[in-house]
Amino acid sequence: MRAGGGASPQSATTVTRLVPSASASASATVAMPPRSLLAGLRRNLLLLHGHRAAPPHPLGPGSSLLRPPPVHPFPLLLPRAMAGVAHPGVGVVAGTAEYEEVLGCLSSLITQKVRADTGNRGNQWELMAKYLQILELEEAIAQLKVVHVAGTKGKGSTCTFAASILRSCGFRTGLFTSPHLMDVRERFQLDGLDISEEKFIRYFWWCWNKLKDKTGDDIPMPAYFRFLALLAFKIFSDEKVDVAVLEVGLGGKYDATNVVKAPVVCGISSLGYDHMEILGNTLGEIAGEKAGILKKGVPAYTVPQPEEAMSVLKHRASELGVPLQVVQPLDPHQLDDQPLGLHGEHQYMNAGLAVALVNTWLQKQGHFDKLHLKHSVTLPDQFIKGLSSACLQGRAQIVPDPEVISEHNCSLVFYLDGAHSPESMEICARWFSHVTKKDEEQPESLKRPHMGSNSRKILLFNCMSVRDPQRLLPCLLATCAQNGLHFDQALFVPNQSQYNKLGSHASPPSEREQIDLSWQLSLQAVWEGLLHRNKGLNGANSSSASSVFESLPLAIKWLRETAQQNQSTSFQVLVTGSLHLVGDILRLLKQNAKTLWMYIPIWMDFWA
Repeated sequence: MRAGGGASPQSATTVTRLVPSASASASATVAMPPRSLLAGLRRNLLLLHGHRAAPPHPLGPGSSLLRPPPVHPFPLLLPRAMAGVAHPGVGVVAGTAEYEEVLGCLSSLITQKVRADTGNRGNQWELMAKYLQILELEEAIAQLKVVHVAGTKGKGSTCTFAASILRSCGFRTGLFTSPHLMDVRERFQLDGLDISEEKFIRYFWWCWNKLKDKTGDDIPMPAYFRFLALLAFKIFSDEKVDVAVLEVGLGGKYDATNVVKAPVVCGISSLGYDHMEILGNTLGEIAGEKAGILKKGVPAYTVPQPEEAMSVLKHRASELGVPLQVVQPLDPHQLDDQPLGLHGEHQYMNAGLAVALVNTWLQKQGHFDKLHLKHSVTLPDQFIKGLSSACLQGRAQIVPDPEVISEHNCSLVFYLDGAHSPESMEICARWFSHVTKKDEEQPESLKRPHMGSNSRKILLFNCMSVRDPQRLLPCLLATCAQNGLHFDQALFVPNQSQYNKLGSHASPPSEREQIDLSWQLSLQAVWEGLLHRNKGLNGANSSSASSVFESLPLAIKWLRETAQQNQSTSFQVLVTGSLHLVGDILRLLKQNAKTLWMYIPIWMDFWA
């Protein structure tokens, strides 16, 4: 880990040096939630478990024009893989021995290279063509009707919106995104659902065995993400999806998804500074990499960009003879009073791009006229349904802790957003400030079930060592302050997944000296330095405490105990800086929800 920063003020520095015991989690109990929570839980169960009609024929008889049901104000976590072990870069083991073996094989493809060592010069890009030949996927990829999206911020949300709209139009959709939060199967969605374990195993071995037979010293096995992209092409081809929505993993020009030579339409979401060790140190260089997905004769869309980035995008589009169309944020009035399924004002920008991409895809596939888009203030019902029912975990997601539920409210609520660039950190801060302020201004009778009368704001933060906390934390703190929000405490933790060895049932190290907290201590030092140098930036809380915890479970344990002891106070915890950290939080909450899950059918019948 990288160390950095100066020493933080001793009076405000706390390092929690405890190692969780095996019995701590086993003795945890779950209180029965109030009826208001159960009503939302019941709705989520109906939506997520089996109560879905088969997709009708695209825009033909039986196409649904019904509006979606009202969305519960916060998504409750429902277990998908209740038991298992986390593999870094792979996720939660679903429980079968064969799936464990598959994840072990996948983990072996993760290289330990520092990404900046090689830069972004393709890293044997020509091998992708050989892999396609080995797997006999060239023709299959050519037949896919692809929506291809690159960008720094919002590309995953844009893809999620686009796939949801197309699914609401009756098309069979394949969605490939990254990273996953808990289980690698999240990256491969068929008709809005993660691919089943059975199908994943079958397609994995088909690709793995073929590649193992034909690779060696001259042609090595593909690296982790390249293998996953190849697997996605195989899955979507064999599953005969009508449309494949592909999110670029990193950059664009040399990304594994860029083997698609003729997508139906391309999009580039908001650009900013991220992965600079690979993509370049200027917005122009970064834009040049992202523009690598543009193809001659393929319609291209983007959103308003900084001038330096936009000029590069337009120049590349001009070289290809492609008009680059700039899309404005979606007008909320076009949704006919329905909310977007993904929260935050910035999502209207991503939704606008998704609508443009879907419109073009429908037009090029001969289905545009059937939607009757013209002469209407609002979008077609299928679009509204798709936009309002879209779901993407870990982005502007509100999760009440099922273990800290009192008679009238949940006093511990996690606000999850995997922001990890300066620009996305500002967006995250505005969202957190807005949603917590909105809740607090509600009359007592209208407050959400998880809101108490008093509140404390806590930051739970970590970021990868390739990020610059000197750019991330100031953006977060300043934007929150501008919106009148001040943190009462900041907690810094290592990602839980870093302690799980690949392909094994490993636990966090039991010996204190094995835990390297140098990076977390440097993050704390940056935070304390910001507060010390900018008196008043965090309001009356400028001298508020910060703590470093040895593990995420210890931090959660402390939060729960504090919330249990102060049930009249709502503890609002912003979790940000890393999608890996967000995934670890979700995984821990799912494990705790296991007991809750066991009793759901009884509660549902009792209060139905």
